[in-house]
Amino acid sequence: MSRLPVVAIVGRPNVGKSTLFNRLVGKKLALVDDRPGVTRDRREGDASLLGLDFRIIDTAGYEDEDPDTLPGRMRRQTQAAVDGADVALFLIDSRAGIVPLDEEIARWLRGADTPIVLVANKVEGRSGEQGVLESLALGFGDPVQMSAEHGEGVADLFEALRPFIEREDDAFEEEEEDESPDAPLKLAIVGRPNAGKSTLINRMLGEDRMITGPEAGITRDSIAVDWEWLGSPMGPRKVRLIDTAGMRKRAKVQDKLEKLSVADALHAVDFAEVVVLLLDATLGLESQDLRIADRVLEEGRALVIALNKWDVSEEPSKTFNGVKAALEEGLAQVKGVPLLTVSAATGKGIDQLIAAAFETRDAWSHRVGTGELNRWFERAVEANPPPAPGGKRIKLRYITQAKTRPPGFILFGTRVDQLPMSYQRYLINGIRRELGFGAVPVRMTLRAPKNPFDS
Repeated sequence: MSRLPVVAIVGRPNVGKSTLFNRLVGKKLALVDDRPGVTRDRREGDASLLGLDFRIIDTAGYEDEDPDTLPGRMRRQTQAAVDGADVALFLIDSRAGIVPLDEEIARWLRGADTPIVLVANKVEGRSGEQGVLESLALGFGDPVQMSAEHGEGVADLFEALRPFIEREDDAFEEEEEDESPDAPLKLAIVGRPNAGKSTLINRMLGEDRMITGPEAGITRDSIAVDWEWLGSPMGPRKVRLIDTAGMRKRAKVQDKLEKLSVADALHAVDFAEVVVLLLDATLGLESQDLRIADRVLEEGRALVIALNKWDVSEEPSKTFNGVKAALEEGLAQVKGVPLLTVSAATGKGIDQLIAAAFETRDAWSHRVGTGELNRWFERAVEANPPPAPGGKRIKLRYITQAKTRPPGFILFGTRVDQLPMSYQRYLINGIRRELGFGAVPVRMTLRAPKNPFDS
């Protein structure tokens, strides 16, 4: 598919960048809050504006801080986004008027090679008129006047962007859901705060794409980045990496913004095919890790578990065996979830992790033929017949696979509403073990014949 033009949104904190981003992509993908500095990493999405299609980047608020501080690292991300964009939208808050930081950003942008479109946001009502007039002094001409929150001024923004991003109608093809083995792997990285999720993604990409640091909870939005894995024996393979906010115990999540971040991380799991639960090897497995794993499996996603910071673990063998035993006990519904060791700091183990993720997706997408499935089914029922509650026999007739991603099966028979969960687990475990589904979530639906006299 041809590359979409890229538009970056820049400005000081709390001028409405994430609100504009959400409006252009048509979804509430970026977190929005009254506090400044909510967005910390670059967030990207496909946008459409009155027929113009482009890639939009929501950046962190530009702050004049030391490069080694968290705001300073956020500023570097903003600069990288502008450098890679075809055009940048410079947002100001027309109600607040022009402040010194706006002037500082304007000086920086005037020296950039990227074309700039000035946007005066929050113009609803008369309170924004003075800010619009003041913005002329920034040196970018008349601003586009709009209200990102209420959708006013969209047509003017279209006219301002069109010269920079307009393409022929047939230049871009609609990206469709691709379930082929060559389709990009949608891989979400989840875990508790400070487990090293952003550091791991940066190591994969070979650049400081995600902001990292010793402060827990730096990542707030779920950020998706396209990447090509070069370590596959099959040649380069495409991966869509999704970095998420750290998930703490619910009782500890009191802040409204953190609640939004955790909800956003859980929402990201819904869009993933495979989820990597990243653990801190220096801390081992905690109950919160098991809760996250349970949530991933409940959503029907394939799960891989990785022990990070393996290079600084004091007793690596003891830690690995302890975590493995705890997983076998804590994730009894799915045995044999892949457990690997990695070091986000050095890159060791990353190729093995991505290889395991692709293998797990293959199992998650696997379909078995009806003949092979029912031959296995007959053997399983013969080896362990279903019980006869109340002396009445449960007759299991046949089984079929109804879907993949995750695998779903329909079991037909009489009195199946009385089939114990233990027997259903026996069948599901057999399907996983003997039919190539591995440690992925498997769903089973019981269905009785329509004829009530059928026995």
